Amino acid sequence: MKLLQKNRYRYFKGFLDYLFTLFLIPFFGFLFIIFSFLIMIDSSGGVLFIQNRVGFRGKIFKCYKFRTMKVGTPNVSTEDMQKLGLNPITRVGYWLRKTSLDELPQIINILLGQMSFIGPRPALPSQVSLLQMRQVQGVENILPGITGLAQVRGRDSLSDEEKVKLDTEYYHHFSFSLDMRILYETLHAVLSNKGNK
Repeated sequence: MKLLQKNRYRYFKGFLDYLFTLFLIPFFGFLFIIFSFLIMIDSSGGVLFIQNRVGFRGKIFKCYKFRTMKVGTPNVSTEDMQKLGLNPITRVGYWLRKTSLDELPQIINILLGQMSFIGPRPALPSQVSLLQMRQVQGVENILPGITGLAQVRGRDSLSDEEKVKLDTEYYHHFSFSLDMRILYETLHAVLSNKGNK
């Protein structure tokens, strides 16, 4: 019975994602123009940063974000960039990342059925250890999200093991009430800049 309820909510969640995305498109279009202008005058390069990510059942897809770093930056995770002592973030990029507005173009991924508003963050193909742990726990069997349980409980300050533990918790217990709680906590995390490196 619990499995049936989860499957029903999975389809309902997909419908809500699509409906909410359509609602956001006019507002997103306005922000896209403003942010595109700011990004272009701040540094040379394109407006969007397109990166391969691992999605549903291990499938690679193109994930869209506003570009927040200088052109030519190594394609590695934030954690690895810090280990390398790199700080290629632009002035506008710093503000976009601080407010998490750099993630807004991912509504394109939602329209394409590659992501959800809420779910485990899509990992880089190079994050082998994280991906292997997710596969063992079955986490790859749900769509990745713009925000998720790990993002509101620590984000980049968490270890891979801690992230997978929270991703697994979400996978086994996702529901409408949990998603609403994550949305609420996301607003709090963004406003407080919690766990954002």
